[in-house]
Amino acid sequence: MLPMKPPPPSLPLALCSLQRILFALASLTLISYIFLSLRSLSPHPLQYHSDLSLNPPPQVDADADRRRDGDGDSEGLDLSSSSSSVYHSPEVFRRNYEEMERSFKVFIYPDGDSNTFYQTPRKLTGKYASEGYFFQNIRESRFRTDDPDRAHLFFIPISCHKMRGKGTTYENMTVIVRNYVESLMSKYPYWNRTLGADHFFVTCHDVGVRATEGLPFLIKNSIRVVCSPSYDVGYIPHKDVALPQILQPFALPAGGNDIENRTILGFWAGHRNSRIRVILARVWENDTELAISNNRINRAIGELVYQKTFYRTKFCICPGGSQVNSARITDSIHYGCVPVILSNYYDLPFNDILDWQKFSLILKEDDVYQLKSILKAILDDEFMALHKRLVEVQKHFVWHSPPIKFDAFHMVMLLLGSTSCFAVNGVLHSKFTGEEISG
Repeated sequence: MLPMKPPPPSLPLALCSLQRILFALASLTLISYIFLSLRSLSPHPLQYHSDLSLNPPPQVDADADRRRDGDGDSEGLDLSSSSSSVYHSPEVFRRNYEEMERSFKVFIYPDGDSNTFYQTPRKLTGKYASEGYFFQNIRESRFRTDDPDRAHLFFIPISCHKMRGKGTTYENMTVIVRNYVESLMSKYPYWNRTLGADHFFVTCHDVGVRATEGLPFLIKNSIRVVCSPSYDVGYIPHKDVALPQILQPFALPAGGNDIENRTILGFWAGHRNSRIRVILARVWENDTELAISNNRINRAIGELVYQKTFYRTKFCICPGGSQVNSARITDSIHYGCVPVILSNYYDLPFNDILDWQKFSLILKEDDVYQLKSILKAILDDEFMALHKRLVEVQKHFVWHSPPIKFDAFHMVMLLLGSTSCFAVNGVLHSKFTGEEISG
């Protein structure tokens, strides 16, 4: 008699086994999803918009680098110190800076009569000194090359500020700029290779912005280095560069490490030439803890009273004026007064490199009504940390002639370097990495 085969498993039992398997797979999937989600939420250092050297840079002879600069006593970048916290990514900043100093080159078009609007700035003083310093610094620096084939970028050396000084109208400025750029396009092959994507011009006064508004090919394609980086004047972040408006020479030495002397909560004095300034003065000019004045302090009441007040103030209010920018921001940094930026949009200078929230307060314009309570809510330890970091960034907001390491000129050049590109068969590539630039 043949042995009987065991009966097959019942259908309910098979279904139960299948359910267990499916449940186990679903559990593993859920666990993997949670793990990946948590990893994506972990903080990563922000890197600004084009790492000049995505590959690890070669070792640098620091002594040789200082000898080339001729500024062996200039301050280095100590990434081990607390100052590194003012950068989005200290290591990226260090690598990019070294790569810039090694290889970045700019060709300056030689055309134009220097006695009119070309090649030379109007002056190196006043609210628009940044434009003049850049014109001078680029000629004094290692970045200039007379060989256009070595250049990463091409500088269009025309000064609208100088035109303004000679009484040129906006309409004539636009014609002069157009004729100059078109002459460069017809005489040289470099603009047409990239349609101007590797060309830049510099203007600090808002007349330069207005003078180029009628030149869409210049605004859209080239890099604009401007002191008024606002959307309403066609500023394009990550293409254009915000130029810090620095009023030099400073009337008094730099402040800092003097917290015990800062007994005024907040300070602003200026003209009501914008909506936010009108509101600021109207709401707070009679307050006993905020020193808010409708007009600049009259020199008749004392020598340099306006500047000396910065030394005695914790927070300096920086509302936009006729343009979104204000020299008051860099005044505040220089005198060691934590800037309070009241603006709905302002692409702050060096914003891709520096973490402004570490050394300033950035508020919306509607926050002006709660300004006093916001400032009083800052704890002493928080203010001390802001003040300490503010002192660390002072070196980035000053011009020198000749330029020195890490000053305003070098910071602008670093941002310009991150935009450099070249074209192969009509496709843009990064000059430093060789990679294709999408979009």
